[in-house]
Amino acid sequence: MRYLIPLIFVCCFVACTSNQQHQFDLVISNVNLIDGTGKPIQSKVSIGIKDGRVTALDSVSIEGAKNSIDGTGKFLIPGLFDCHVHTSKFEKDFPRFMHYGVTSIFITGGSSCTNEYYAEMRKHGNQDSVPAPIVFHTSQHFSMEGRHPVKTYQGNWVDGKTIFLVKDTVQIEALVKQVTQYPNVGIKLTIEDGPHPPWVERIPQDFINKIQKEASKNGKEVFAHVSDNIELEMAMDAGIQNIVHWTGLDIDFEKDTVLLKKLYAIKPSFITTLMIDKGFLYPLHPEWVEAVRRENVYDEEDFAKINDPRYLARSEDIIGSWRNFLNKEEIGLKDIMAVQVGDIKELSENGIDFALGTDTGPFVLPGYSLHEEMQLLQMGGMEPLDIIKMATLNAAEMMHAQDSLGSIENGKLANMVLLNENPLEDIQNTLSINTVFKRGKIQMRIER
Repeated sequence: MRYLIPLIFVCCFVACTSNQQHQFDLVISNVNLIDGTGKPIQSKVSIGIKDGRVTALDSVSIEGAKNSIDGTGKFLIPGLFDCHVHTSKFEKDFPRFMHYGVTSIFITGGSSCTNEYYAEMRKHGNQDSVPAPIVFHTSQHFSMEGRHPVKTYQGNWVDGKTIFLVKDTVQIEALVKQVTQYPNVGIKLTIEDGPHPPWVERIPQDFINKIQKEASKNGKEVFAHVSDNIELEMAMDAGIQNIVHWTGLDIDFEKDTVLLKKLYAIKPSFITTLMIDKGFLYPLHPEWVEAVRRENVYDEEDFAKINDPRYLARSEDIIGSWRNFLNKEEIGLKDIMAVQVGDIKELSENGIDFALGTDTGPFVLPGYSLHEEMQLLQMGGMEPLDIIKMATLNAAEMMHAQDSLGSIENGKLANMVLLNENPLEDIQNTLSINTVFKRGKIQMRIER
């Protein structure tokens, strides 16, 4: 018995030493932390990560870690969200998102989005060996025959597979119940009459009301696609909580009192998609294309349409419309953003939440363009700290994933981006990426 007590002591000592050595899988020490909540930057913070989650902040020793990174002089932000994504080649696009620190995406339908395609993307996002963001998505589009997006955009639009073409309100109850059996965030409803000619009819108000009612009954939210104030008011009249575009809306805070009253009553969340405006103008700005080429991340086919006469003509039409709207002959991107972001700022100050999204497509690139989106907001007058919150915690809240994503806090997944330069001095510094983490694991970036 006298030998048993020392033996127990030795075993306990070894066990405690072993636990101490493996207290953390990774420690990032002495870093400048921008946690995504909107709080001011915190200096010389050390962060402990275990089993893919943040388990300790500040009083952390690297002695208890399997691996450590010295964050001295660097800046840590949460992994970024792009809340308006389309992709028909996710195996190619997902590494691009991750390369640029976009660790979560929200896919809002598309002509490739069958249930099987959605499942493949979710599966890809749920592993960590191949770079891929965590995937959230809506249902397939709810629209009607001969309307947006089927009439506006070519693609593999198949009723019942990639889109639901609603014929009457009686049909809606069964359709909503059908799509809510799948792990989507909510229902994608396309109200708009099209982003450009040929214009189509909007979905009738009674259809919108019924879709919102049935979604709510089944525990889902609706994500509405609108492109002007009329459609926004139709969405508010139905009580819809999420709007997937800001572009196309224009609030007059003195005259639009009825619409504003409805907005402040519903308090919907918006996705910014300012890159639509910049994307339309890309053919007029070869210097923008050259800046992307220098990234050595994209292929020449990604720029193939830059010299297409149809896209150049569209760009000229768009800039002409802005000249008329602003009653100004010489205008630049900053003039356009002053209008767009001015409204976003005022609504934000009145309790309306915005998340960042790009609407990936021609000249709106997976990964890189989310950083462009942030730059546009800064160009329009928003503060970098607020922009980062929109790109992280606001987005997670829209996905109802704030318990695990969107900020660097104890218990949350360690999806993070380590930067070499301070993004609060200039939001463009979000491109100074040193390391991308997903669930605490360093992610392979594209060799350039």
